[in-house]
Amino acid sequence: MPTHTDSPTDEKQALRRRAQSVRATAHAARSEAASTALAEMFCRTLADRLAESAVALYWPMRDEIDVRPLITRLAEMAVRTALPVMTGATDPLTFRAWVPGDALIAAAFGVQEPAASAPRVIPDIVAVPLLAFDAVGNRLGYGGGYYDRTLRDLRSCGKIVAVGVAYDEQEFAAVPRHTGDEILDMVITDRRVVAAGT
Repeated sequence: MPTHTDSPTDEKQALRRRAQSVRATAHAARSEAASTALAEMFCRTLADRLAESAVALYWPMRDEIDVRPLITRLAEMAVRTALPVMTGATDPLTFRAWVPGDALIAAAFGVQEPAASAPRVIPDIVAVPLLAFDAVGNRLGYGGGYYDRTLRDLRSCGKIVAVGVAYDEQEFAAVPRHTGDEILDMVITDRRVVAAGT
């Protein structure tokens, strides 16, 4: 438990260390099965929205749950899919169209991004990677604030659905929320759907 001398940053850093260990364990145990289950759960949960939507995903790194099977499945359903592009350390992410087989360019932090020639996409649904989440939609990321800035920017222009995607074990009783943190609308894991955003 945090002491009276702990800062919000200390609290988040401590949770990050725990969450990284939890996620790594889940990833080592069942990454392939989990990615397939996540794809099925995502498509079933959002079935009534997908046909008319553009879906932003991400290229997995480290031991993030692998959404590549989901991208493939969405592409086969003719759903528009996109991946994020970093434009600056303090800027929101932008998204460019990408389907399996398109070129990818190595970017900062080991991220793979669509080529600059790929069309820009304004997503309706954003799949958000994370280290930890709680039942009310708080999310813990790596600390750079990219997705918080991005969700805030997208929400200022219209309604989107922010979907955390994770291994089921990544749920914690409470994730610290501070000024500037954006709430997820829901979290889809490899085992269930957590209705958040409340």
